[in-house]
Amino acid sequence: MHARFVRGAVRSAAVAAAVTGTLTWAPAANAQPSEPTPTTSAAADTPAPDAGNVEITTRDTAGDVLPGAAFLLLDSAGQEAGRGTTDAQGKLTFPDLAAGVYRLKETASNSPLHEVVADQDVIVTPGATTRVTITDSFKSAKVLLQAKDDKTGKLLPGATVNIGTGTSTLLTLTTGDKGTASGELPVSSRKTEFWVKQVTAPAGYALYKLAKTFIAGPGAPVTVTVTNTKTVTSPKPHPSDKPTTEPTATPSTPADTPGSETGGVKPSAPGPGTPDADPSSTAATVPDGDSSQPTPAGSLAHTGVDATPWIAVGAGILIVAGAVTLVAVRRRRAAESEPDGNSKTN
Repeated sequence: MHARFVRGAVRSAAVAAAVTGTLTWAPAANAQPSEPTPTTSAAADTPAPDAGNVEITTRDTAGDVLPGAAFLLLDSAGQEAGRGTTDAQGKLTFPDLAAGVYRLKETASNSPLHEVVADQDVIVTPGATTRVTITDSFKSAKVLLQAKDDKTGKLLPGATVNIGTGTSTLLTLTTGDKGTASGELPVSSRKTEFWVKQVTAPAGYALYKLAKTFIAGPGAPVTVTVTNTKTVTSPKPHPSDKPTTEPTATPSTPADTPGSETGGVKPSAPGPGTPDADPSSTAATVPDGDSSQPTPAGSLAHTGVDATPWIAVGAGILIVAGAVTLVAVRRRRAAESEPDGNSKTN
């Protein structure tokens, strides 16, 4: 039918040419259906052959995914090339990017426990997907250290402690004049256990040697307290402990008092006709000025004045009196033994 229509059109044209004497080719508008041309929207849906993609996965240091983290992508000229937030699996994709170097910025972590990472460069290659893993660290715990007297609770300056986990020391603090110190302690999970070890004790106190642990969380304040005991020192002698009186070298009991060196018996005077004993055998003299020597038995108590001359005078008097008495006794016996003045017997 289509061919018949074309032949009819050609015949009509020939007839018209014969009448007018001019041949003109004017094909009908609907003689050949035209092909549809591609639309602009269809061209836009087709990716460029040199385009690339960036795929982001966001996690924390414990390995958990972080949904809702916000990112911004800038091209080499600093113009925005894309922005978005991670899905429930912590993923975000920037598609159809021209090859080149881009700047990736995390603008929010969507968590009060996590920090955002620093900006980084991302390289996009033609026809490839660049995968980037973002690890958001936990916010540091706020640590307040206190050193106290275990008896009074007084805050003590000069205490140094190490704080760590496992075999690693993460923080060193020393208490100041007020007996406190503060710092930030990095944490690796929502609840992290730490140990405390004192390495320097306050002046005048013993080292805190007990094992101590505590739990800290991201961004949360925590107070750590160590107690110290005063060191034991030997007490100094008190002035009141000294003797109040000096010991005397001489006995205070008189020689003629019962219980003294004479045994409580007073020496008797020599009787008539009895030779006096040698004064040197009954009374020993004490060298002048030597008050530390004990008083010999039978001598006078030392009164602080040298009695040696008086003893010598007394001894001399006794000797003279004894001699006079002896002479008198002998004369009387001689007179009695010789009657009438004759000492011979018939």
